[in-house]
Amino acid sequence: LPAGTVDSLVKPESKAKLQSILTYHVVAGKVLSTDLTDGMKAKTVNGAEITIHLKDGKVLINDAEVVVADVLTDNGVIHAINKVIMPA
Repeated sequence: LPAGTVDSLVKPESKAKLQSILTYHVVAGKVLSTDLTDGMKAKTVNGAEITIHLKDGKVLINDAEVVVADVLTDNGVIHAINKVIMPA
C-alpha cells in the first residue's frame, strides 16, 4: 500500500472503506487450492468478485500471488498473498 494508506484507513471516518477492503479478502466456504481453476471467479464477502488465474505454476488472485496456500483453520482455509487486493 502507498505510504499513509494504513494511517488513513484506521481513522474512524474510514471504517466502511477498511471493512470493504478486508471483506474483499474473504470468500465464504472452504476453498482449497486444488479446487481452483484458471479464470475462476469467486464472490467475496463484500459482494464483489475476485478472479483466480493459474499461470506458470503460480496461483494469482486478481494480481496478487498466493505465497502460502491451504493453511487449514477451525473455521476455514487461509491462502496468504503477497499484497493487498483492492475492490474496484
